[in-house]
Amino acid sequence: MKVFISGNIAAEGIAELRANNVEITQWKEDRPITADELIEICQKSDALISVGRNKINADFLQACKHLKVIALHSVGYDQVDVNAAKKLNIPIGNTPGVLNEATADTAFLLMLAVSRKAFFLHKKILAGNWRAYQPTRELGIELKGKTLGVLGLGNIGLEMARKCVGAYQMPVIYHNRSRNEEAEKEIGAKYVSFEELLAQSDVLTVHTALTPETKGMFTLDVFKQMKPDAIFINTARGGIHNEHDLIEALQQKIIWGAGLDVTNPEPMDPDNPLLSMENVAVLPHIGSATEETRTAMSKIIAENILAGLKGEPLPYPVD
Repeated sequence: MKVFISGNIAAEGIAELRANNVEITQWKEDRPITADELIEICQKSDALISVGRNKINADFLQACKHLKVIALHSVGYDQVDVNAAKKLNIPIGNTPGVLNEATADTAFLLMLAVSRKAFFLHKKILAGNWRAYQPTRELGIELKGKTLGVLGLGNIGLEMARKCVGAYQMPVIYHNRSRNEEAEKEIGAKYVSFEELLAQSDVLTVHTALTPETKGMFTLDVFKQMKPDAIFINTARGGIHNEHDLIEALQQKIIWGAGLDVTNPEPMDPDNPLLSMENVAVLPHIGSATEETRTAMSKIIAENILAGLKGEPLPYPVD
């Protein structure tokens, strides 16, 4: 069986596939693969490991309907036409669970970096602008006792909330499609409406999936409902916030700061105003970028591929 990998994954997953006599072809170019290139190569393959933001849309699936399985190097699957895949009986797998702590660490890092203007002040050192002591300039804000608002209190959101409660005794409010009774019992999280989440959060962290309902939901009108000293954190998907509106909200001091591990588009333009703002910290989508997490992801991918090639149910299917 032949498997195409559209990028690099950890060696452990590749070794597992090869140990099971899977022939691997891998994209090695220092640029993203194009849609046409992906189709051309997959037409000669039995399975695909999709790394990055490859569009697994209806056109691709129709052109490659012979594929026995597609394994995503991600938890999110908003780039996949799941309904089209189901109609063609192509199972899709993802990598849930293993990146909860790493992604929550990234959200916590961004929250702290924004609160102390860390990225901006570091750049001042690099530019040779570390001057005389100015005790009232470029001050940050403290987090202890501030209210954490979580949009999407699932596994990653709960890990972030645990860190904030433990480190800074932050009360937690959240908004989900359904109640998270486990979080309510464990950390005293309080369920609120979306409007209440906006109005009451000192830090609002986004951990929801990108869906038609959440796409572009953070507009200027929504940012205007937040506190003027609030911090907005997004480690989920860049498409959930309107980036032009976020820039305007920060420029007009509608909100205090923002921390992003995801942008729209990705990669971000180096001239983007967000990168030069005092109260903003931006990372290049590194939420799961630890050796431990990427190794675990590659092992899950191998499990999904091997099951799919045998015609067995995937251990980690996209629902």
